[in-house]
Amino acid sequence: MRALLFTAFATLALAGSAIAEPMPTVASVEVKLSPELQKKAAEEYGVRDVERLAAELRKDVEREMHRTGVLAGGRLELTLVDARPNRPTFKQLGDTPGLSMESFGVGGAKIEGRAISVDGEVTPVRYDWYETDIRQSRLTTTWSDAEYAINRFAYQLGRGNVYARR
Repeated sequence: MRALLFTAFATLALAGSAIAEPMPTVASVEVKLSPELQKKAAEEYGVRDVERLAAELRKDVEREMHRTGVLAGGRLELTLVDARPNRPTFKQLGDTPGLSMESFGVGGAKIEGRAISVDGEVTPVRYDWYETDIRQSRLTTTWSDAEYAINRFAYQLGRGNVYARR
């Protein structure tokens, strides 16, 4: 009986605190691909893979904006400028018969855009990261370094660290 009563009070206390603190409105995030990356996607990497990276960028940035409350009510317009895979993509494997999934190289990504605050102030945003040591690429998946760059961008953006210098 005591356990049931304690659980009921704990549930009410948690529900009350959730009602008392409204969730901040999350910044809207728009992600597009640069014309160069669209061309590379169509001719070399495969459109599906690159569009998945753009969707991951949007999801990761929205998650961090929600978590930190940075740019609440504002808007982010991002462009995935470049992405390089660590291993051959499905399309590359299909287009080049002798290519092996065991092939690997350094990858990464470049992101640019602008953050628009609620009051209309526009701040340019830039971030890029590419692996420089091929020894780090041996045990990676196809887009490991690009995904790492996207995750780091979202994390840094959520803390206000990737705004471009004016």
